[in-house]
Amino acid sequence: MTAMKGPAIFLAQFMGDAAPFDTLDNMAEWAAGLGYVGVQIPCNDRLIDLKQAAESRAYCDDLRARLDRHGIAVTELSTHLQGQLVAVHPAYDTLFDGFAPAELHGKPAERQAWAVEQVKLAARASANLGLNAHATFSGALAWPYVYPWPQRPAGLVEEAFAELARRWLPILDVFEECGVDCAFEVHPGEDLHDGASWERFLVAVDHHPRARLLFDPSHYVLQQLDYLDFIDRYHDRISCFHVKDAEFNPTGRSGVYGGYESWVDRAGRFRSLGDGQVDFSAIFSKLAQYGYEGWAVLEWECALKRAEDGAREGAPFIRDHIIHLTDHAFDDFAASGVDRAAIRRVLGLDGREA
Repeated sequence: MTAMKGPAIFLAQFMGDAAPFDTLDNMAEWAAGLGYVGVQIPCNDRLIDLKQAAESRAYCDDLRARLDRHGIAVTELSTHLQGQLVAVHPAYDTLFDGFAPAELHGKPAERQAWAVEQVKLAARASANLGLNAHATFSGALAWPYVYPWPQRPAGLVEEAFAELARRWLPILDVFEECGVDCAFEVHPGEDLHDGASWERFLVAVDHHPRARLLFDPSHYVLQQLDYLDFIDRYHDRISCFHVKDAEFNPTGRSGVYGGYESWVDRAGRFRSLGDGQVDFSAIFSKLAQYGYEGWAVLEWECALKRAEDGAREGAPFIRDHIIHLTDHAFDDFAASGVDRAAIRRVLGLDGREA
């Protein structure tokens, strides 16, 4: 029996202008030095030429060979920023313009078309890299109405999810053609932010086989969701796993909504692995129980700790939590070894018709 793979690290939060965070090769060497064996690569021009990766298997073979020299594998590609732009409510147009090239700023229709093409390219690039899953966001049309005040007009949520499905179905079909799962990170700010919204979307896309989940328990802590029950409910759709910690310490002054406070001062905030409240032993056990075979990928975000320290501590934390599945029952030593005839005698069926 196989187990999940790891430890791996998502590179997005570590990219920078100075070495070792300036190129993919430098980041691979840095990650390997910390004990990681995989990297999740954001589709950023600094790290990967997405168009070339989608069109050229030779380019992808070369990229993998460069990483392999450091003992590093590609776990998944990520289009979190591009996926966000597949569906943007006009209230967020200005804030999300920064996720797209400068020539598309102030042009929401062109920006969306670019984002759709980017995610499709990522599907093809993932296939050329030999990957079976991809990480992304859904975007959001209904998010400004997440709290039902003022009263939502009948049909608003239904139409928002119908439109979200219309935008994603052609993309999901490309993932199907490529044999790659499209794993949506359930995340506040996205229309897919909890189990109920995920179920709405799954119905809207007619349970598309490539519509999958990226499980990240930190976003469940901040919403006060039961992340273990989430695994029980949706484990058959989980294709990616972000290992990320968080804490929630409500007071009489601030709770789930945060009071517009900074990350440091919010009741719910992200923490480095082991510094928060997530029960990772239970999570790794649940995922092992259900046979999750994907990667365990550190996504580092913390309101307090230095990024370099979080990355250094993350590899051994993940490695020590991965459960390598047993190939025999723990009580095999006590097996009686009886045959069928003996079993029937034990059941009081000896001499009766089988």
